[in-house]
Amino acid sequence: MGFKRTHTCGALGVEAVGQSVKLCGWVHRRRDHGGLIFIDLRDRWGLTQVVFNPKADSPLHAKAKELRPEFCVAVEGKVSVRPPGTENPKIATGKIEVAVDRLKILNPSATPPFEISEEAQVSEELRYTYRYLDLRRESLRDRLILRHKVLEVIRRVLSEHEFIEVETPILTKSTPEGARDYLVPSRLNPGKFYALPQSPQLFKQLLMVAGFDRYYQIARCFRDEDLRAERQPEFTQLDLEMSFVDEEAIFALIEKVFSAIWKEVLHQRLSTPFPRLTYTECMERFGSDKPDLRFGMELVDLTGAFAATGFRAFREVVESGGKVKGLVATGGAVLSGKAVDALTDAAKAAGGHGLVTVRVTEKELICPVAKHLGEEALRKAAAQAQAKNGDLLLLVADKPEAAASVLGALRTHLASTLNLIPQQNFSFSWVTDFPLFRFNPELKRWDSEHHPFTAPREEDLPFLEKDPGKVRSRSYDLILNGVELGSGSIRIHQRLVQETIFRILGLPPSEVQERFGFLLDAFRYGAPPHGGIAPGIDRLICLLTDAPSIREVIAFPKTQKAVDLMTGAPSEVRQDQLKEAGISVVKQNRGV
Repeated sequence: MGFKRTHTCGALGVEAVGQSVKLCGWVHRRRDHGGLIFIDLRDRWGLTQVVFNPKADSPLHAKAKELRPEFCVAVEGKVSVRPPGTENPKIATGKIEVAVDRLKILNPSATPPFEISEEAQVSEELRYTYRYLDLRRESLRDRLILRHKVLEVIRRVLSEHEFIEVETPILTKSTPEGARDYLVPSRLNPGKFYALPQSPQLFKQLLMVAGFDRYYQIARCFRDEDLRAERQPEFTQLDLEMSFVDEEAIFALIEKVFSAIWKEVLHQRLSTPFPRLTYTECMERFGSDKPDLRFGMELVDLTGAFAATGFRAFREVVESGGKVKGLVATGGAVLSGKAVDALTDAAKAAGGHGLVTVRVTEKELICPVAKHLGEEALRKAAAQAQAKNGDLLLLVADKPEAAASVLGALRTHLASTLNLIPQQNFSFSWVTDFPLFRFNPELKRWDSEHHPFTAPREEDLPFLEKDPGKVRSRSYDLILNGVELGSGSIRIHQRLVQETIFRILGLPPSEVQERFGFLLDAFRYGAPPHGGIAPGIDRLICLLTDAPSIREVIAFPKTQKAVDLMTGAPSEVRQDQLKEAGISVVKQNRGV
């Protein structure tokens, strides 16, 4: 029998009954019924049940007894309808089976270190060590297939809008953008290093200077930073840039891209345009610059209700210009005392000094500090917050942004705890008008809120050097279900403005010239106004598939310690390689 298959393992239906077919794949499951041997044959497309009958071919049946899970085999046989009552409606080929008359074992398999099934409970360490086996599981396979389909749609839509896909360098100059660079030694230039790009930021701006007008790239990016569930040392983003545009043009384009993804991949319709919220509005209403709009529970300013309170903790905050902010947890009065105490701990972990809780019942308001706050103030606050019977009112008194931030963290936690978040819903929004700078009290300097190439709003230019804290940026974040999916901005395209930004950030002219001289030189040659955005592909697929982390939507991920358990990277290299690159390794004594 030749190796050329006629069908995949997910293709056959009742219309193929009577046909002779050839299939190739892996033994997914073997069932020996004391006579007939049933094999579920698996490939990327699905499962097909194949049958070995001892009465039809005794030697073939004996050979089938050798088959074990994950053997790679080829079979030839005739398609038949499954006997009544044995159909499997859970799979596409569940109405048929293949009566095998030829079998070739293409490659036997050692006993796998874990069962290739969705039900098997396998440690992450074992799965990542044998990732090539882990990827045979249906859920991981389907996530990568969906990822491919999403990228197909992105490329098609952007091509229809006259974008050019351009690859930018992987070996580039170190220009730290917040995280540490991954450094690569240059053998031909001893003592000098390349850096792997944290993003193609400067190159895409240079492509605009070059006149390409519309660029995109499915870009690989690298950041040497502490890892969390949504981070990897290498990740993928849709990177794009456009010339002669404003924010609305970029919003409209991205909304078309995501509407096409939802329509063609998920078969759902997105409502556009996405809601627009300013940074200030987000912090006041949701206590977060990445608000989850799938549920309500908006923050309320209750300062007025406690203007005359005798409670010292609140009074001192109000007198010093702070605010009392409130949050109503719908149905939260059912939480146990232990759960409510845990909220106080969560508030402190989020940077708060404390938390006051008020249980709203039909007869009374139950609050541990009711006698200090005063019943009248509590009732006024509950009415203003529209707290109803069975709700839990949370109160935080602090500086306005700090109080909002603490309640924002509790808002998300409580919505999850109380099952208030609609499942299978997707809620997009744009967040705009971020501060251009953020003051760093430890280093006593201004830092960029996003990156130093973000343009300030024109009306705020008079404050640029007089009062940087008042300057708003022309940046914007794309938020999906409370997750920052991508960040972008209209860029600085004038040399003098860019030099001013560098000066405010405290960068000496010599350092600016050494790190960014090529960009400033490019701005001398008619650089056009331009802007762009970079949605994260890994985060997007993670949200679309409800995966627990982006590691589950990347073919070969690293662990949270940035280790590839399968290949053993990072690893030591030979001394002759180090010598050739002019590198000596200093062993660090990290101690205990």
